[in-house]
Amino acid sequence: MTFPIKPEEKKLVYLDHAATTYTDERVVKAMQPYFTEKFANPSGLYTIGREVNGALNDARRTIAEILHTLPDTIIFTGGGTESDNMAVFGVARKYADKGKHIITTKLEHHAVLHSCEQLEKEGFEVTYLEPDSQGFISPKKVSAALREDTILVSIMYGNNEVGTVEPIADIGREILKWRKTHATKFPFFHTDACQAPGALELDVEKLHVDLMTLNGSKIYGPKGVGILYKRRNVQLQPLIFGGGQEMRLRSGTENVPGIVGLAKALELVQERREDEYMRLIDLRNYFWDRLQKDIPKIKLNGADLGLTRLPNNLNISILDIEGEALLLYLDEYGIVCSTGSACTSESLDPSHVLLAMGLPYEYAHGSLRFTLGQKTTKEDIDYVMKYLPEIVEKLRQISPVNLTQNPEENTHPKYHQR
Repeated sequence: MTFPIKPEEKKLVYLDHAATTYTDERVVKAMQPYFTEKFANPSGLYTIGREVNGALNDARRTIAEILHTLPDTIIFTGGGTESDNMAVFGVARKYADKGKHIITTKLEHHAVLHSCEQLEKEGFEVTYLEPDSQGFISPKKVSAALREDTILVSIMYGNNEVGTVEPIADIGREILKWRKTHATKFPFFHTDACQAPGALELDVEKLHVDLMTLNGSKIYGPKGVGILYKRRNVQLQPLIFGGGQEMRLRSGTENVPGIVGLAKALELVQERREDEYMRLIDLRNYFWDRLQKDIPKIKLNGADLGLTRLPNNLNISILDIEGEALLLYLDEYGIVCSTGSACTSESLDPSHVLLAMGLPYEYAHGSLRFTLGQKTTKEDIDYVMKYLPEIVEKLRQISPVNLTQNPEENTHPKYHQR
């Protein structure tokens, strides 16, 4: 293997769109005036302030139409993490006198998991549901965990690591049945849907959700801006206090350029959702076929390559190597991917999602996540496959581990050291 690659042969192949996306040029164009020309505070009573406030309201209406809701249910935040925190802490602390039980899953983003862990320190009880081997959470399992003191259920829509799409609408119906049977408005149902736009249904009425998290950085929009949809009958305790912006739920001068860009980005990805969905499925499946053909001892993680998986997600375990080493080799060739969630990339611990699905430590430690995007082409996949098999072979030659593809056969203690 020639290493490093010759500069004239190297190209950038970005396959980490679940971590973040570039900002669409049309989004940048829509944002530009609000940095330089229409820069006023939207709370200002003067003409330019009212104009900026109008843009803020237009963005809120655009997003509300896409989610099939009303503008006053859309709260703008500083990103997906803040929106998740606002939903979890906001409901728990507002309704603590009604109950202190929360249901979530072991698959959630740390923005939800760490929030729940903090609430446990505050006296709340949290049930962490376990997924099956493909990452699915059964609606019946959710129903069975409901209690009289359950005030919130939080379950991710499309998993950011393995791409499994949870049956959110079915879970929502189970919760509605519980409410009706017990004559209560609890629990409220929140979903982190940051990976869903451009691929999945966002109609909050069809999904039966009370709160939904979205952000800009996953949909070719700006970073540092997010949305929390909140149904009208849900009250929240604010996390940030001050001037009372965002219906007194999120104080601070609004990030108008970011909000305008977020609305434009969401509009654009939803417009091309159906065509892009099918294109990505075809491209992802081509990639998986090449991987199976050219690299032995690999395993697909998450749901099957069908409609219950995000169309751009391919999470695999390549046995007998470490994912971090492979990632660094690929980076030398201009190939960008991930070993799991980018938010925890500074940690060498294996993915909590893969471990929750029952994968052995070494399988999780050898995982790679490829997530395709709007500019990904078949030529990009061919470029990856030109170098990936040889890199894998090189790393396996120096690896002390030799696993089988059946996890149950790897019973020697060395395979499960932590």
